[in-house]
Amino acid sequence: MTDLPQTMFATLLKHDGYSGTSSGPVIADAAEWLEPAEIPVPQPGPGQVLIKLRTASVNPSDLHFIKGEYGQPRVKGSPAGFEGCGDVVATGKGAEALQGQRVAFVAAGSGAWAEYVVTQMQMCIPLRPDISDDDGAAQIVNPLTAMAMVDMAKADGDAFVVSAATSQLGKLMCSLGRDLGLKPIALVRRAETIDMLKNLGASEVLVTSDSDVVAQFAELSASLKPRVFLDAVTDQLSEKLFCTMPNRARWITYGKLSTEAPTLTQTGHLIFMGKRIEGFWLTQWMMSTPPADQMRVVTEVQARFADRRWKTDVSEHLTLRNLVPNLADALKKSDGKVIITP
Repeated sequence: MTDLPQTMFATLLKHDGYSGTSSGPVIADAAEWLEPAEIPVPQPGPGQVLIKLRTASVNPSDLHFIKGEYGQPRVKGSPAGFEGCGDVVATGKGAEALQGQRVAFVAAGSGAWAEYVVTQMQMCIPLRPDISDDDGAAQIVNPLTAMAMVDMAKADGDAFVVSAATSQLGKLMCSLGRDLGLKPIALVRRAETIDMLKNLGASEVLVTSDSDVVAQFAELSASLKPRVFLDAVTDQLSEKLFCTMPNRARWITYGKLSTEAPTLTQTGHLIFMGKRIEGFWLTQWMMSTPPADQMRVVTEVQARFADRRWKTDVSEHLTLRNLVPNLADALKKSDGKVIITP
């Protein structure tokens, strides 16, 4: 640690705990939730590593978290940010094997939106040299979720449904589904994205703002019989679509892009048709999936980014120092992910 600086620049949380709100992953002014500061460089404890940041990503879960709407409480004065890429510059006892390696990581000790980050060694994935830093910053949350959920869909038939399909995660799932010989049914808000998603691998694309979208989906459901609905929106339209799906259908919600709280209108589907409503959280998947299966998934993810079957679409790069005043405007761009650099 002697060659490292004593302090670092970081973007800190301004509030503690939960907010009790459900306003969705949007912000009008990041300064309401975040503030820049110079703070001490953290030190890794046993089983931990200290990472010098190269890049960090901004995910919907980050926005829910900084607003106090995520499934874990905020700690005021701690750096924000869940995911990134960087170089291991110091290690605690038991983590020496990662010293000097470039890794993708999920922050578990201090947030990713800082010049230096502490996390558990188990939350790090050494990166192949042919993976870019931008791809490295988005190597875990979306890709592993895509692999895990499409794997669940594959076990239940040829077709599956993906909401918010123009998101980074939605695009990954469409292309993976195609490569596995499946038929992704993509739900989007804008008709101009239909061709793009079909080129990526969507078998069918429906526009959720169409007045007859439920009828269109019901027709597809009758012919393709999708039994898994991978849903990042979770609104009343989601419930209506789920009600048109066949016996034993599973509505798997992994996000809450909508602020609308859906009402379950046909509980008989759960009783008589064997349907299920479930949640998916990547952290739980990582904790419950055997290491050999995780390694298989990680290896496949990196191979897909290395040969460009998958890529991270970047809408804007922001530095830590210009993050707070510019984040809200950068997030208005719908064609990619915001990446943060030191």
